[in-house]
Amino acid sequence: MGPPPSGNSDWTAGGVTFAGVLLLVNGSLNILQGISAIAKDDVYARVHDYVYRINLTGWGWILLILGAIAVVAGWGILKEAGWARITGIALASLSMLFQFMFLPYAPIWSVVLLAIDVFIIWALASYRPDARQPR
Repeated sequence: MGPPPSGNSDWTAGGVTFAGVLLLVNGSLNILQGISAIAKDDVYARVHDYVYRINLTGWGWILLILGAIAVVAGWGILKEAGWARITGIALASLSMLFQFMFLPYAPIWSVVLLAIDVFIIWALASYRPDARQPR
């Protein structure tokens, strides 16, 4: 075993590309999840004694807006836009927070998206595009 990959390795560069794709997919899935919550409130089970209780239509709008911005940021990451990395980290962080609060409505789905968000944050935070070594 060697040292962990640095911020300028090809491995982390590939991780950023994958994070951009994941952000696109995650955003698209959030859009679909949001639309389903807006269109039909009874898609998700009602949770009566949950601390973070909110109207599912409200959750739908939150997820729809967050997903639309995530799709734009994911596209920006794939186009290597500087603003997109910071935006992607912020969006993945918000997504983690909202998925945590959405746990009782769709627990397995939320845990999967939480794991994807952790990878996105790691990949975008560890990559240093200016330090990339030429081949």
